[in-house]
Parts: sequence; structure tokens; C-alpha cells
Amino acid sequence: MQPLDGTDARILLAMRDDPRQTVIALAQTLGLSRNTVQARMAALEKKHAFLSFDHRINPVALGYPLTAFISVHVQQQKLGQIAHDLAAIPEVLEAHGLSGRADLLVRVASTGAEDLFRINGKILACDGVERTETSLAMGELVPFRMGPLLEKGPQPRT
Repeated sequence: MQPLDGTDARILLAMRDDPRQTVIALAQTLGLSRNTVQARMAALEKKHAFLSFDHRINPVALGYPLTAFISVHVQQQKLGQIAHDLAAIPEVLEAHGLSGRADLLVRVASTGAEDLFRINGKILACDGVERTETSLAMGELVPFRMGPLLEKGPQPRT
């Protein structure tokens, strides 16, 4: 991805503040032409600067009040298939490959302790998963955010 510039960051900050505003309203807010904003937004989309809408949906609203992080230890040669298998479990919200003690960190949503036990069993049943360690999320202290990075501005590549 090519780095964003200051105008891109201003557009993204304005969209964060009011994601429903039209391109015309966004242009007026930023003091830019509608064509400039439209072209920049198209370029941002091509650069994959936008995450999916899923990030704005609260699992609690869907009946999944319990979030847990599951550290997964795997056989490395089976990592591709494990990722595929994890993606097939609806309660798996995201999974990241890690360096360190665990190989993967999987964020899951569940309806409660029994449901979490079931989900953990599904993860353990994936071929190549050796063991898991589960930590319950007790509360979100710093929610997902991009504002501080946008306000800091694009950084030069090193």
C-alpha cells in the first residue's frame, strides 16, 4: 500500500467523525472540491485503506456478549489449512499469526461460558492445532481506533 498524505488523512478523519456524510458535505467540511474528494476516496478504496463494515458492528447486539482471546499453538506446516478451518467457525472474529510463545491469537465472540467451551473445542478439532489457552476479555479499555494515527499524520517509509 502506498502511504497516505495529509489530505487523505483529513478526509479519513472527517469520515470517522461523520461516516454518513455525502461527498459534497465532506468537500464542504474540508474546503476541497467535490471532484477532489471523490477522486481521493476512489484512490483510498483502491489502496485498500478502508476496512470492512464489520468493524462497526458490536457482537453484543447479535447476542454474543462474551469476547475471548484464544492463544493457539499449531504445527507450522499446517498453518494454511488451520487458517481456512478457523475462518469456517462463525464465532471467530479475527485471527493473527504471532511471534512469541503462541502461534496464533484468535478473537472469538460467544454467548457465554458453555458456548465458549464449544468454540474452543472446534478450534482444538482443527487438524494441526496442538493446544489452546483462553483468556476472557473483562472489558475494552482502548477500543479499536485510527484517529490518533490519522492525527499524527502519514509516516515516511523506512
